[in-house]
Formats: sequence, C-alpha cells, structure tokens
Amino acid sequence: LFSDRLVCGTTYHSGCGGPAWKVFSRWVGYVVVMDADDVRMLRRVADYQFGAGAGRALFPAAGDLEVYRTSSGRPQQVVADAGRLVTYGTDGRFTLGPVGGERLRSVLDRTAYRVVVGDESEPFVRDGRNTFAKFVGEADTAIRPGDEVLVVYGDGDGDGASVAASETDD
Repeated sequence: LFSDRLVCGTTYHSGCGGPAWKVFSRWVGYVVVMDADDVRMLRRVADYQFGAGAGRALFPAAGDLEVYRTSSGRPQQVVADAGRLVTYGTDGRFTLGPVGGERLRSVLDRTAYRVVVGDESEPFVRDGRNTFAKFVGEADTAIRPGDEVLVVYGDGDGDGASVAASETDD
C-alpha cells in the first residue's frame, strides 16, 4: 500500500511480538492491529464528522484493521485488506480513502456528503483531477468548505458508481 512512500526496504520486529517499525518518506511510525480502544475513539470521530452510523461502517471490527501510527503513537492511517480507509489528520478529521468512501456510501443518506458529476468528467476525476463547478450536477446543500465528500457519477440517487472521496474547497 505504501510502496511509493517506502524509503528503505527493511522492516524489523523489536522484542518478542513488538511493533513492526517502518520508515516512510514523511514519517517514522509503526503498525499495529487495531484494538477496542482505537475502534471506540475512531468511531466517535467518524460519527461526529459524517453522522450517526458512520463509525460502525468505517470500522466494523477491531481485529480486521491495521493502524499506522506516528512516532508519537497518534493514529495516522487506518488500513483494511482492501486498502486505505482513512487518514486521521492533526486537525482531528478524517480524509477518506477510496475504500472508506465506499463503506460510507453504503450507510449515509442517499444525498449526504455527495457531489454528483456528469459522465463527461468521470474519467478526469477517476484520474485524481479536480471537479470543477460547471461539471457538478447535484451537491448536498449541507456541504461546507473543507468537508470530505463522495464524488459519484450517474443519476445521483446513490446507485451511481463512486468515483472518489475528496475535500471541498471554497
């Protein structure tokens, strides 16, 4: 998952069953299997940011997820077998990964945190480019600048395929 950020190819285990230390280009940290305390805390943040039920959708069970932590021990990335769910920012908010966006899409109201784009902009958004206002067909009226949103294409009723999870600008 982080092979593009990996600085050195060595990983070691400290002590008996200690955390595996990895060196990345932006931080030095370690990965652990998520425990019940992590689940409770991260679910609260998700419920606050995205609404009731979001925490259970993002983090269904403690043992199935890994938490990448900073050198100070703060959670930074939460990863499932399918890929990155979220990045937990220093501002206390999540940045969604593609897998996290799909999990949220399944539980949020059909218009909540969604921006619907037309078919013509779908390939550009899928490649990681910006969505410009003229290509937005619909958007949740409760979206504020800086909110994480699900960018979908199709008819906007929730059946369209998710394209990306993204942060909104002014």
